[in-house]
Amino acid sequence: MGRRKRFTLMPAIALVALSLMVALPTLSSMRLYAATAPRYATVTVHPGDTLWAIAASHAGDTADVQEIVDRITEANHLRGDIQPGERLRIPE
Repeated sequence: MGRRKRFTLMPAIALVALSLMVALPTLSSMRLYAATAPRYATVTVHPGDTLWAIAASHAGDTADVQEIVDRITEANHLRGDIQPGERLRIPE
């Protein structure tokens, strides 16, 4: 009568151990960098203010005012005109 081979977990355990020996040094040497939180200035809209004028007043000499208008619109989820008394977050 022939002997029946028994299935053992030893090959699977050895494979997992070998995988960990290779993967752990690689994972531990990785550096994760978190994005810095965006900074905002807050502006209260006055009668007669326009989004363009507010953006232009916060733009530097070389900044694109349209880009700043887009960033203000995105930061404040604007869909229409701004209203006096409204507080806007201006990305810095």
